[in-house]
Amino acid sequence: MLRLVTIPISHYCEKARWSLQRAGIGYREERHVQGIHRLKAARAGGGATVPVLVTPDGVLGESHEILEWVDERTEPQRRLFPREPQVRAEVERLCRRFDAELGPKGRRLMYVNLLRDRPLALRFNNEGVPRWEERTIRYGWPAIERVIRRVLEITPGVEASDEVAVWSEFDFVAELLADGRPYLCGEQFTAADLTFASLSAAVIVPPVYGVTLPQPRQMRADTAALVERAREHPAGAYALSLFAAR
Repeated sequence: MLRLVTIPISHYCEKARWSLQRAGIGYREERHVQGIHRLKAARAGGGATVPVLVTPDGVLGESHEILEWVDERTEPQRRLFPREPQVRAEVERLCRRFDAELGPKGRRLMYVNLLRDRPLALRFNNEGVPRWEERTIRYGWPAIERVIRRVLEITPGVEASDEVAVWSEFDFVAELLADGRPYLCGEQFTAADLTFASLSAAVIVPPVYGVTLPQPRQMRADTAALVERAREHPAGAYALSLFAAR
């Protein structure tokens, strides 16, 4: 059985879960809270980040690497990376773009919002983690929050520039879809679509996800307004439709 080391709510980890489930590949998920995940990732043979997938062929420590490994074991008609060189190059380009821009900036934007509401964050953060880790993060929240702020480089006002970056990526995706194509690279669902949908989860908080996410009615008014705006955007609506159809 493959081992997948994750932070439950992580959108990069959702990429890995989604790809494995879509391919029908069995795995055992090992969920950990922030901070402790770094130790668990390293012990599994990865680096300091998750997801980490432990396979008979070796350890994969990047979500894109996991997608590629899974794709090699997926039936041809359901491959995420097309065989045609030009189409594959476009898929790879979009994946790199979303991984570099939407992923980290959308994540930081939502963390800024959730860190303002400790009870809500703790209610949804710890699904499936060991009990001792849940207790650790509850009672050691001030220290964990400092670690999160330092690692994600959360500084005063950073959410404003992150929000601009997120809307820019959403506008970019909406422009691609404006010609009526069903998927980002044409007629086929690819790694670009899976990557965009997974990483947009930070701001659209889809009802269909690998773990339970807080919904707008449970959030502070300003956070809920951000989520609703993201969901109403054509790109956000597209991502929600991909989650619903998975």
